[in-house]
Amino acid sequence: MKERESPAVYICSKYSGDIGTNVKKARLYCRLAVERGYVPLAPHLLLPQFVSEETEREKALAMDMTFLTLCSELWVCGEVSEGMEREISRAKELGMEMKIIREEELGCLK
Repeated sequence: MKERESPAVYICSKYSGDIGTNVKKARLYCRLAVERGYVPLAPHLLLPQFVSEETEREKALAMDMTFLTLCSELWVCGEVSEGMEREISRAKELGMEMKIIREEELGCLK
């Protein structure tokens, strides 16, 4: 099997609350990952296309945990929400490398 050229990173950022603003920030965190040579995976940008946050939240969180296992690192981006806490906890169980990405780091992208 061919080794990946760029490591995949799980973008752990807030979705709930001000969804419009949080989605924009998640896109910027993904762009930052690309700029730094990573392949970003942000399930909260993908799953709402076909899974309801309101009625299928637990199903979405279970899928998040599967996506997490595909990545080499977890990037904790911005203010931590309840859903993010679950992702962080699982990443710790998996022994994944974690990085804190501050919102100020997005300044170069805006």
